[in-house]
Amino acid sequence: MGHRALVAYRRLDGRYDLRYSHWGGETLSLAAEISASTPLADGAVESEVLAASVTRDRILTDHLDPCVYETLYLVSPAAAYRVDAYYVCWLEWGDGRNGDRGAIVAVDRTDDGAIRHWFRATKTALADIVEMGVLSRRAAQAYLEARVCEEYVGIVYTYGDSSADGSGVADAPPSDRWLEDRLRGGEDRTEWGREVDDRAGTDDDERYGSR
Repeated sequence: MGHRALVAYRRLDGRYDLRYSHWGGETLSLAAEISASTPLADGAVESEVLAASVTRDRILTDHLDPCVYETLYLVSPAAAYRVDAYYVCWLEWGDGRNGDRGAIVAVDRTDDGAIRHWFRATKTALADIVEMGVLSRRAAQAYLEARVCEEYVGIVYTYGDSSADGSGVADAPPSDRWLEDRLRGGEDRTEWGREVDDRAGTDDDERYGSR
């Protein structure tokens, strides 16, 4: 089935061209393999452009289906091909209901998968709790979103939501609406909260240390 990754290459105008990698989500190896000499990681990233001139926030709401992709890479060619990697977290369960709620979590390329394992274990435990009738599905989802945001400064979004406000974060359920303000207060810890001056090859802020 593959481990799908979406790879977004930043243009000089600040928008992104999107490409696909069938196995790029299995590990974070693409973060090291993408470079000026190997911009497509020796074929690991497909050359065909899925979408051109996409704004950063629309990468999430229009293209990053959390049911499909495991990893997102943002590539800055003008900044020596710096690569920022994000795990994609699907915040819902596959039972025929809408599965379009997701989150991205910034991760260092040396991450050993601990964040991903934590998320899967937490989501599995919550599914069991819902099945036992202890929590409603809505309450379990709100709790899962809160944990992702509090523990790993995750950015929550709704795929396919054209009403997103341009912050990269779509409207959250009422029970965890307070997360939006917390997210905006911590945005400078990830690429999503910074503007990058690719022409100069420098960032406005310090690059984050780890995810």
